[in-house]
Amino acid sequence: MEKTLEFKEWFIKNFSEFERNLNGEKTPGVHKLRKDALTKFKELSFPTLKDEDWKYTNISPLFKYNFSLDSSGKEISSEVISRFLFDEMEHSLIVFINGRFSKQHTKLLNLPEGVIVGSIADAIKEKNPIVEKHLGRYADHSNQIFTALSTAYTRDGAFVYVPEGKVVDEPVHIIFLTSADEQIITQPRNLFVADKNSQVTIIEHYVTDDEKIYFTNSVTEVVAEENAIVNHIKLQEESKAAFHIARTEIDQERNSNFSSLLFSTGAAIARNDINSRFNDEGSEATLNGLFIIEDEQLFDVHTLIDHAKPNCNSHEHYKGILDDKSRGVFNGKVLVRQDAQKTNAFQQNNNLLLSNNALVNTKPQLEIFADDVKCSHGATIGQLDDEAKFYLKTRGIGEEAARSILLHAFASDVLKFIKIKQVRDYLEEIISKRFN
Repeated sequence: MEKTLEFKEWFIKNFSEFERNLNGEKTPGVHKLRKDALTKFKELSFPTLKDEDWKYTNISPLFKYNFSLDSSGKEISSEVISRFLFDEMEHSLIVFINGRFSKQHTKLLNLPEGVIVGSIADAIKEKNPIVEKHLGRYADHSNQIFTALSTAYTRDGAFVYVPEGKVVDEPVHIIFLTSADEQIITQPRNLFVADKNSQVTIIEHYVTDDEKIYFTNSVTEVVAEENAIVNHIKLQEESKAAFHIARTEIDQERNSNFSSLLFSTGAAIARNDINSRFNDEGSEATLNGLFIIEDEQLFDVHTLIDHAKPNCNSHEHYKGILDDKSRGVFNGKVLVRQDAQKTNAFQQNNNLLLSNNALVNTKPQLEIFADDVKCSHGATIGQLDDEAKFYLKTRGIGEEAARSILLHAFASDVLKFIKIKQVRDYLEEIISKRFN
């Protein structure tokens, strides 16, 4: 308890110093949002195992460390960045190092007129009306302390805006690289807005060049306006000694289509909250994910798909592969409100335990208040199929090769949803290195 209070007091005490360093980023609207969030941060408490949404995720190890605010100005070579690029894919790349925008490593290619891809700190300085309209509107900080902390310390992150009718053919790749000699906290604040009849693919990629202790506390807000198509891929390859707490809020308008894929191998403790809401009819959301963890890693994903309007579809499929003493948590909730007739919702969670000491807590949920709906959910936890392994071995395939083939097959159900071959190949290589 004492450590938790010290952790909280440190951020309250250092806010005035953070304010002094804002310079042009201290615009009235955004800074009021920061100060309101700080007030809420003071009032709220950090979650414990007594909180229903955190009862399987013990975050007390986080409070053992005194994280310093982001360490900007570190030189990173292009060779380090190139390790996290996708072979033979020409695309726009935006890089953040220790939470701050790196112009040196950023390259923007073939963007249609009016499309903005850049730093949200620059957009705040320029008083961009899109940022002022949407920032903080969807990720409510009134009841979530980590969101309140992120909002209070909002400084930099990625801003992507696609105007009405524009199609961005190539993906926008955003790399968040943490590399510091001290234990730091970075708090990327991302805003992605796709206007009416627009289309974009965004890759949100968290990486590190070492295995040090640090804390990533990110918040991403996604707005899909009428008939917009947004494909979102999040890759989390962080240090196994790090902490990663993230929240993604998706706001969907009429006939919009949002798809998400989360791939995670990193962090000592990783927690992802992903929430999507249908604000009008005819929309569709797809939330897929694959996590692969080992040692004593903990991965926790909480999702909510809010069917607030009729004639909307959702599809959710998460898979986990756990080894050693690792722990996984899946809590997926589909809420079908009273007026949301003609809803079609599917949810599935499947997990493979490669060790007798690995553990998964899974809780797929349906809350249905409408009667004309098609909804299903399910979860499985098991080990590799001995009969399938035996079948492969009788055909001359060795034990390890058979195991690798089965694990690849298990993972492919999620990876097949990635339409970009180069990204799919990149993830296949990670899986191959892990299991071959």
